[in-house]
Amino acid sequence: MSIQFETPDAHPHVALVTIDRPDRANSLDLEALTALAAAWRRINEDDSIWVAVLTGAGERVFCSGMDMKKTIPVSQAFARGERIDPADFEGLRSIGAATLAKGALRVPLIAAINGHARGGGFDLMLASQIRFSVPTATFALEEVALGLYPTGQATIALPRQIPAVHAAELLYTAQPIDAKRALEIGLLNELVPADQLLERALKSADQIAANAPLAVQATLRGIRELEGLDLETAYRKQEEFGRPLRKTEDAREAQRAFVEKRPPHFKGL
Repeated sequence: MSIQFETPDAHPHVALVTIDRPDRANSLDLEALTALAAAWRRINEDDSIWVAVLTGAGERVFCSGMDMKKTIPVSQAFARGERIDPADFEGLRSIGAATLAKGALRVPLIAAINGHARGGGFDLMLASQIRFSVPTATFALEEVALGLYPTGQATIALPRQIPAVHAAELLYTAQPIDAKRALEIGLLNELVPADQLLERALKSADQIAANAPLAVQATLRGIRELEGLDLETAYRKQEEFGRPLRKTEDAREAQRAFVEKRPPHFKGL
């Protein structure tokens, strides 16, 4: 399978998704797009999953974006009105969901960036909230050099995540930056040696999964939805997000645990 999906026993409530095409620079062909979209749907539909980790197979590339040799001929045939294989059509239809440009995860996503992130791989990184990278990784958005518009989420998400001057440089020049520079401009949380990368990402996932999942998910929603609102509206919506949590079983469990001086046992209820 081009996409591996695991729920490691040692990491309760964590889903580990791996792009497993190292021989093709972990590029996304039509099969991988369908499988990746299915992985995100599975996470959104499974209430026992409270956090997700995304990485790539191998030691060189996180994800190089679309597999142009496989996707372009099919997309061109479809544009000409030709009949295409149903599985190929499903792959084309899954592009937005696979790259999380359409639809969002209900749980936090951590990126364990094991190598270069280009194009759609850069988009997948932008969809994550916490990012650890090996020092040898590079990052680039090369669409304008190909005469294309970066139609994933780079022009939307990138200027909201880092200062506009750095976003503009990445988008307009199409030049790659190294991991040290990516850390300096705020694209990454931390640089981690390759042999410690997944361990570091899973440690962060465990820290998130130790918290009340409904509270984490509401906080994630708040970060996404409150940006850009006027202050009066933002404070009102913040209260709308927070009020229901006060009545949850997890909130009562946290209070009991505090009184009894023990770790809480959250259930997502």
